[in-house]
Amino acid sequence: MMGRVLVAVVRTPEDLRIAEEEGWYRVPAKEAPRSLLSADYIAFYQPSSFGKEGKRIERYARIRRISTCERRDLIPGDHPKAREVYYKVEVGKLLELPRPIYNPRGRRVVFFSTTLEKLLSAGEIGEL
Repeated sequence: MMGRVLVAVVRTPEDLRIAEEEGWYRVPAKEAPRSLLSADYIAFYQPSSFGKEGKRIERYARIRRISTCERRDLIPGDHPKAREVYYKVEVGKLLELPRPIYNPRGRRVVFFSTTLEKLLSAGEIGEL
């Protein structure tokens, strides 16, 4: 099973809800890793802001399309970053991993690449 996976932090439960219900995730263009544009899948790392559901990866999705737009096109409203360019990563249905991938050592996670095979078999972040 081949596939390039970008692991990305989903900062809040609301961002995960948007990915699940609306089918997209946003990445600031100035922070985006080069590997984003060649990834087949995106996996969502849930940080400590998720409470007891944090510090783990539970879901991933196939990337359908990536486009650019301003933040205000994605999230209307007055925001200091409203005019900044973002990648809109359109995703398929969010899939559950066979088991969560934990971050027991508390490693800082922003973006990193792995393979689908590793994602589906890993038990902790260090194995990716």
